[in-house]
This record gives sequence, C-alpha cells and structure tokens, in this order.
Amino acid sequence: MRWRSIGIAVVALAASACAAASPANTPAPTDTPAAAASKITPLLATTQLRVGTQRVAFLLDSTTALVTAPEVEIRTSLAGTSLGETAVAPFYLWPFGTRGTYSTELTFDRPGTWRLDIHVDDGTFAGDASLLLDVAERSSVVDVGELAPFSNTKTLRSEDGDLSRLTTSSRPDPELYRMTVAEALISGRPSLIVFASPAFCTSPTCGPQVETVSELRALHPDEADFVHVEVYDNPHEIQGDLSRATYAPALAAWGIDAVPGYLNESWVFVLGSDGRIEARFEGYASLRELEAALLAAS
Repeated sequence: MRWRSIGIAVVALAASACAAASPANTPAPTDTPAAAASKITPLLATTQLRVGTQRVAFLLDSTTALVTAPEVEIRTSLAGTSLGETAVAPFYLWPFGTRGTYSTELTFDRPGTWRLDIHVDDGTFAGDASLLLDVAERSSVVDVGELAPFSNTKTLRSEDGDLSRLTTSSRPDPELYRMTVAEALISGRPSLIVFASPAFCTSPTCGPQVETVSELRALHPDEADFVHVEVYDNPHEIQGDLSRATYAPALAAWGIDAVPGYLNESWVFVLGSDGRIEARFEGYASLRELEAALLAAS
C-alpha cells in the first residue's frame, strides 16, 4: 500500500509483429486482477482523544463485507497546518471472529479537529475513507502517567462469595474479584483494571473484553494483579431492567461516567508497580495489545 498514483504507459505493438513473435496456439496473456474498489464506512472506537500520544482505534466496514485487511495505512492532518504523521494500523480480530479493530498510536500536538485518512489495499480489496477526530486539551478519564484512584471496589470477601453481586458475566472468573483496586495499587506488582458490564454493554465487546483479561491473567498469573469492576453497582438487582441500575462509585473516581454520552462501554487500564497508569484502552483491546502493555509495565 502506497500513498501515490501510478501512471501506466501502454505501448501498442503492430499486429504483424505480435503474430511473428507468438505462436498461433499460445493464449494471449491476461492481466492480474486489481484489488476491487469499494466504499468504506469507518467507525471511530476511541472517542476520548487529547493532546499527546495515545491509542486510536477504528472499525472499517464496506458495501460487501467487514474489512479485514492485515493492516491499513493512515495519515493525520490538521486543517491549515502541515502537522500530521503517517502510520500503519494492524488489524485485531475480536473474540468469536465476527468483528475487528484497527489501532495504532498517534500523536496530536494541539487540540482541534484533526482528519484521519485511511487507505486500504491488500491485493483483494482497495478503498479509502476518512474520519474527523475531536482532540481536546485533556481527557476527563484518568490518563497515562497519573496515579490511579484508590478505589475500594467490591470483592468476593465483601459480597460473601456471591459472584452475582460482582458481575453480570454468565461465566465469571473468580480470580478477577479477589482484591479491590486499592489493594492492587499497593501490592507492589503491576496490575490491570477492567471496567465493563458483560451482560448489558451497548456494544458486543464488554463480555469478550473481560474474557480476554481473564485469558491474560491465566498466561501471567504471578506477574500482575487483575481486577474486574462491574460498571453497575447492583448487577443482581437489574435482571434485564437497566432503569434500576446504578453506576459503581469507582466510575466517577476514574472519570469514566463523565465521558459525554457514556452508557456502559469498557475501559482497561494497565498500571505499573507504583500505581501509575502506564496504558489505557477505550473499547475492546486485544490480548496482544494488553499483553504488550502489561509486559512494558512490568
């Protein structure tokens, strides 16, 4: 994939010369089919963008199918300036293989409306799309480099071992509810905190996100602490009726419920052993992304 147009010069040979050069029974050569062009519909997965370097994720759909090219090329620009950068965003398949996200780290050195141009061409599919990014001076959600809020979240101890009071997951991992966020911050080890509502998430990513965190915990059980905080404080009382639901107090402490239009989407934070946030992920983050962040924080 390259951001350039290719001019093709076609040289016409005389018919007599062609006949002389090729046997009559030799088929004429055929061109290799070019990638089919299609309209791409992009969907931004990270809405909380601020000045600095951060992860930007998006989905791509087309008129025929979900775009699953291994990677796409992207370019940022700020109107009226020469600011911007070019990068490659790899594709990360979600669990169950139905959707996937492209993501990479980008840097914005000032607030404003930035443009993200996306180019796809993997040999079988080609197309272009663009997104407008609203980049703020800072984010309402606790950010990289900050100390994580000291939150006394619920655990199996506080809820007498009743997992239905701790999560809406249909198959919860008890190991994610052994300690509070506050205890994880002072354990002396890196930690990973996931805020999600597996059963009531507006998008189909929260359940898979918690399962991905559980999978990562199984891979690194002695290297970090893993905590799931259910978005809703009373999961056992909701029973499919969100009008009864109340947010867990930790959401306010972490600034998550202050996100404009927030309902219940997932957030994941990777913390260093000193309790400072080393990485944060809005929306679904793959095992590969989370593991890389965790190893970097160790």
